[in-house]
Amino acid sequence: MANRAATVLITGGAGFIGSNLVRQWLDDQSDDVVTLDALTYAGLPESLGDVRENPRHQLVVGDVADEALVKEVFADRQPRAVLHLAAESHVDRSIGEPLGFVRTNVLGTAVLLEAATRYWRDLPADRQAAFRFVHVSTDEVFGSAAESELFTASSPLLPNSPYSASKAAGEQLARAFAHTYGLPVVTLNPGNHYGPRQLPEKLIPKMILLADHGESLPVYGDGLHQRDWIHVEDGCRAIRAAAARGTLGERYLIGSGRSHPNLAIVAAICEEVDRIRGDGRKRRELITVATDRPGHDRRYAIDASHTRTALAWRPQIELPAGLASTVAWYLENDAWVNLAQDSLAARDRRVTSAPLA
Repeated sequence: MANRAATVLITGGAGFIGSNLVRQWLDDQSDDVVTLDALTYAGLPESLGDVRENPRHQLVVGDVADEALVKEVFADRQPRAVLHLAAESHVDRSIGEPLGFVRTNVLGTAVLLEAATRYWRDLPADRQAAFRFVHVSTDEVFGSAAESELFTASSPLLPNSPYSASKAAGEQLARAFAHTYGLPVVTLNPGNHYGPRQLPEKLIPKMILLADHGESLPVYGDGLHQRDWIHVEDGCRAIRAAAARGTLGERYLIGSGRSHPNLAIVAAICEEVDRIRGDGRKRRELITVATDRPGHDRRYAIDASHTRTALAWRPQIELPAGLASTVAWYLENDAWVNLAQDSLAARDRRVTSAPLA
């Protein structure tokens, strides 16, 4: 064991943010990486690409709510840090199927925290002091921001959807384990990530593919709901910074500091698809009004100034450039897109109960 390379455990590492983080970590850091992922519809092994053949990477297929498996991973791989990203994350699905979100985001987080605490307690003093549990939450736990309000580390948790409520519960569990047992926890609250390998049930990839196929582009309500968008590469750099420099017990908000209406995002996507395809079409004309979803938060807005100072981190990818590269990626990666759409379709076929909404 003494000669084994240092290891980090990334839960949800075959998902959108997770797979990008695994790639970035192996490219830029010396640790081995263990990915724990249940490979649900949103976890695609193909998102890991060549990483699957990297001798410094191990994919463990399993559920964070599986106590025996999680305990075994800690005992076998002896991680120096846990980066907890595993989650059910699609707000629309949480409205129709809330219990699955509670199981993964609350119970799964509790199982992981307990296993991490038991493992951490048995480490030698020097490894105890160096250990970190980075809990990746969301800005959605703060609810809807007023027109001039910015979310900060002291903002109260006021979740409005089953998804955000389950993430708030997981975050509070992490806080409780830190307070009660001393587990060295750092919490992140990022805004909306976008970029390569995001499943096309989410706004940006969904609209890219619909626009490319000339299909209707349904935007909820008046389209003026605002979000703070952060490119996944910048988000992953923030996670790495928190693991390296985060103060125990602190919360760090990750965002660009600018909020944009959904309608403006969709319009920008249309213009970029028009530009790349060069077919003379005006895809903005495909934008339609969709019935708003229940409890839809109006605005998310992040003050990331503390994070920029404390973690020596700042976004490197501006939204226009990030959107352009993201559109290009989806239009150039048909094989991955087809797999992702097949996974979504298979997932929908497996759902047999009527949704709540």
